[in-house]
Amino acid sequence: MKKSNFLNGAIIATLGIIICKVIGLVYVIPFYAMIGTAGSTLYSYAYSIYAIFLNLSTSGIPVAISKIVSEYNTLKQYNVKERAFKIGSSILIGLGVISFIVMMIFAPDIAYMLKGNVEGGNSIESIATVIRVVSSALLIVPIFSVTKGYLQGHKMIAASSFANVLEQLIRVIVLLGGSYLAIKVFNLSTTTAISIAVFAATVGAIFGYGYLVFKIKKNKKEFNKDAKPTKEELSISNKDILKKILIYAIPFVIIDLINSAYVVVDSLTIIKTLTGLGMTAENAEIVLSSIATWATKLDMIVISVAIGFVTSLIPHITSSYVKKDMDSVRSKVNQAFEMLLLIVVPLTFGLVFLASPIWTIFYSHNLLSISVFRLYAFQALTYSVHWLLINLLQALNKSKVTLVVLLTGLILKAVLNVPMMKYLPLIGISSSQGATITTLLVQVISILIILIYLYKKFKINFKGVRRSIIKIFLSGLIMVGVLYILTNFISIGTTTKLSSVIVVGIYALVGGIIYLGLTYKFGILDKFIKILLNRRKDK
Repeated sequence: MKKSNFLNGAIIATLGIIICKVIGLVYVIPFYAMIGTAGSTLYSYAYSIYAIFLNLSTSGIPVAISKIVSEYNTLKQYNVKERAFKIGSSILIGLGVISFIVMMIFAPDIAYMLKGNVEGGNSIESIATVIRVVSSALLIVPIFSVTKGYLQGHKMIAASSFANVLEQLIRVIVLLGGSYLAIKVFNLSTTTAISIAVFAATVGAIFGYGYLVFKIKKNKKEFNKDAKPTKEELSISNKDILKKILIYAIPFVIIDLINSAYVVVDSLTIIKTLTGLGMTAENAEIVLSSIATWATKLDMIVISVAIGFVTSLIPHITSSYVKKDMDSVRSKVNQAFEMLLLIVVPLTFGLVFLASPIWTIFYSHNLLSISVFRLYAFQALTYSVHWLLINLLQALNKSKVTLVVLLTGLILKAVLNVPMMKYLPLIGISSSQGATITTLLVQVISILIILIYLYKKFKINFKGVRRSIIKIFLSGLIMVGVLYILTNFISIGTTTKLSSVIVVGIYALVGGIIYLGLTYKFGILDKFIKILLNRRKDK
């Protein structure tokens, strides 16, 4: 099995992410058309809860195992490496089983917490059913995740990435095929169709895990699994290994849980608050599912591209920091920030401007969902910047600061979510936008806190790229202005999928040409190209 060097590994990993995201996005077009609005909401209920328990079940251990396996493999301490994998696997199997049992037993209670006594929309029974079905994935996904971490620790990125793609592909095939048979062939209930759809996660994980097991057995010698332990290895106890796993894992655990908690806050507050303000249960569910599931998928188009371009810079920043070369750290941080904004700004502005036809392409022409998404789309920008800065803090070994920032954000989200929905109508803003505005506000505040900290602690002030940032935003605004003029000739308020595809294609082409032309004129685009070419030469 081929081991990937840094550059190839980054390319393979990024490609794997992009393929998975494309598969995960494209399937929603036929799926949403089959299950309708009520079915999409029910699907969202299941996955929002599943995501929380999955984070609890994996607990950052796959990342920890990847690091530990890599470390001990480098030291040629193969016995310790294998014991670490076994310990990590045992922990995740145990956590997965516990989470599965909790979801199975308490599914009705969880469903009631989400829905309450609100009449209309999906029933408590239906929500409980799909929660129980999706819980089965917790019996396989955790061990699948830690096995991927094991292979990544051996720098076998291709196998891990292929397993992800295989898992996603099988999941989508089962999801679409099962839903089609349930609804179109056997005329079964929406609950049954969604149950099959969420069970697809279990099937996909089984195939992905099976592939990894096959690759490990096929390349057993390369893993040195049967190597005899040295005296030094025997001196390292399982307790020592467990301690090391936990030290590595705990920061990721907390970060994942805090991120999941945002969805929990929305799930527990949106439907109850909006129905209390007079909105129907059906429309309140549309708002929640749009925010929790469907709008997120569209935002990930932008976020995934940003992550793919910037991720490879983080190790370089870490390396410079370890060498105590702060001038290099500042230069690379500026570079990362500039590159991120160059990519994300036009894509975000495009999502906002073309919210209606883009939503229509992937889902249906629903005015309430579109209005929610148009504002939510700005999170593609705020989340990407927030993600970069959080990862930067991690690269600079400032995990405590990361946790403080994230916890502060979560507290603000929990405190402000309901008041925003209640009082925004007083200034003419729909209550349906309350949760989204809260998240945007929290992300902006978190970004400002981190920027202030970076300046005070490391003298990172982005002075060298301020003009470039202004030019990037100016280019994006000019692009939107020209596109707005174009609406006098080609309407973006189309209601059919075919016409929406044509409209998005035309506007994306025109907008892309304008933005690239402006950034080239301003001297930003060629600078970006030179950076990439120089990095390639260095490699």
